[in-house]
Formats: sequence, C-alpha cells, structure tokens
Amino acid sequence: MRKVETLEWLKMLSRMIRAAGRRVADADEHELSQLAQLRDDLESAIKVAIQGQRAAGRSWAHIGLALGLSRQGAFQRYALEREQKKPLFG
Repeated sequence: MRKVETLEWLKMLSRMIRAAGRRVADADEHELSQLAQLRDDLESAIKVAIQGQRAAGRSWAHIGLALGLSRQGAFQRYALEREQKKPLFG
C-alpha cells in the first residue's frame, strides 16, 4: 500500500467544517441546506476510501476498528452489493 500523508490535511478539513457551521449559524436557510449536504458528501467519501482500503487488501476487521464498528458492522454498512453476496469467511 502506498503511503499518503493525509492526517494534517484531514485536520484542516475538520477545522473548516466546524468554521462553516459557525458561519452558517448567522446565514440563511439555503446555506444551512448546503451545509447539510456535506453529510452525504462525507458518506460518499468514506465509501470511496473503504473501497480503496479493501482493494489494497485491508480486512473488514481493520476497517471496522478504524470506524469504531465491529468487522460485521463495517461489512454490513459498507460492503458493495457484489461483495455482500460472498461468504464473509473464506
């Protein structure tokens, strides 16, 4: 697996999202809607990241641990439909 330094970048992104919440607190409702859309964007980004982790050979146990889920919980939530049709063991 190639090493990509992303921790500082993710910390910066987290600060930006928190700042966006503060800015939207004084904004109009359409801006609140845009902020809420970030939930879907983040969930999509997580799914892409998990697909990449799986393609690189990461186990569901490792992914679950990173997400604070059990192996089975991570699999049930994030496995692609074609992967869910395969047995989990084997």
